[in-house]
Amino acid sequence: MPTSPKRFLFIVQGEGRGHMTQAISLFEMLTAAGQEVAHVVVGRSSRREMPSFFQNRITCPLTGISSPNFVADKNNKSVKIGPTITHNLVHFSNYVQSLKLLNNIVKETKPDVIINFYDFLGGLYNGLYKPKAEYICIGHQYLAYHNHFPFPNKQGFNKNLLLNNNKLTAWGAKKLLALSFATYPEDKSSGVVVVPPLLRKEVMKLEPTEGDFILTYMVNDGYSKEIESWHSDNPSVKVQSFWDKKGMPNPHRVDDTLTFHQLSDTIFLQLMSQCKAYVSTAGFESICEAMYLGKPVMMVPVQGHYEQACNALDAVQAGAGVSSESFNLTKVIDYLPSHRPIVTEFREWTDRCEELILKELLG
Repeated sequence: MPTSPKRFLFIVQGEGRGHMTQAISLFEMLTAAGQEVAHVVVGRSSRREMPSFFQNRITCPLTGISSPNFVADKNNKSVKIGPTITHNLVHFSNYVQSLKLLNNIVKETKPDVIINFYDFLGGLYNGLYKPKAEYICIGHQYLAYHNHFPFPNKQGFNKNLLLNNNKLTAWGAKKLLALSFATYPEDKSSGVVVVPPLLRKEVMKLEPTEGDFILTYMVNDGYSKEIESWHSDNPSVKVQSFWDKKGMPNPHRVDDTLTFHQLSDTIFLQLMSQCKAYVSTAGFESICEAMYLGKPVMMVPVQGHYEQACNALDAVQAGAGVSSESFNLTKVIDYLPSHRPIVTEFREWTDRCEELILKELLG
C-alpha cells in the first residue's frame, strides 16, 4: 500500500444503472481503504434522469455532463445505430463544452488517477487533453479483447463497432480492468486484467428467499408493453418490474399481480432477494447481483445493442440462465426446473474482488 492516499476522479457512463452501481462500489471500497475520491462526473443524455440512489451514495462533488449516447426507436426499445451516429454528430458542440468542463474539474481536483466507467467522453478527454493523472478503464466490455470471449455469430460489423467503442473509451489508458462473470484462462496477449464484478456490500448482506413472483428490469421502458401483453395472457403470475419511464406514478400498479417501480436501489435489491427468477435487458451488473443471490436469470438483449448480446452469451456460458429475444416470461418459467445453481462458485470469485482491484489501483 502507498504511504500516502491517492486522489481519484471517476467518469461514469449514465446509461442504465450498471456503471453507476459499479462506481458506488468502487467509491466505497477506495474510501474504506483510506483513499480519496475527489469528484465524480456522470455522462448523461436528456432522456435519462440521474437516479436518486446514485446521488445519495456518492458523497463527494457530483457533476453531470452531456455525453454521447444511444438513440432508441420511437417505441423506446431497440437501439438505432444510424440515428445514434447522426444525433451525436449534431450535438458534438455540446460535447466540446463537456470536455472543457471536465478539464476544469480535473485542473481543480488534481487527481492522481482518473477511472472511466465506459464513458465515451472519458476516452476523448484523455486522448485529447492528455492529463498527468493515470487513466484506468473498468468495464465488462473490455473482456472482448480476451481470446476466450464468446461473440455472437455473423455480426462482424457490430463486433468491430464494439471494439472501436472500446478503443475510444480507453484512449491512452494505462490499464484495462475487465469485469467478468467468471474466471478466464490466462491470455497475456489481450492486454486486459480480468477481475470480479464490483458488487455493492448491500447485495452481499442479503439473505435470499424464493418468493412467488418474477422480477423484471428494462433499460428502455418500451419493453413494458411486452410485459403487459404477456401479463394479460398470464394474469395469475405475479410480476414486479422496474423502469425509468418519466411522468408515471411510483409505484404504478397495473393490477393485483403486476406493478412497475421507478429505479430504487433498496427496493430493487429487496425484491431481487425475494424473487423466484430475474428477467432483464442484458446489462452486466444486475445479472451479477442475481447470480450472487442464486436467482435464475433470463436475459433479453436490447435490439440493436450488440454489447448486450455479448453479455447474454457470456452469462449463459457462465451458468446464469437463458437468453431470449423478448420478455416472454414463459421461457424463464419453463427453464426453472433445469437451472443448476452456481452461487458457490460465483461467490468464491466475487470474494476476491477487493483484493484484485485494489492491487491494480494501489499496487
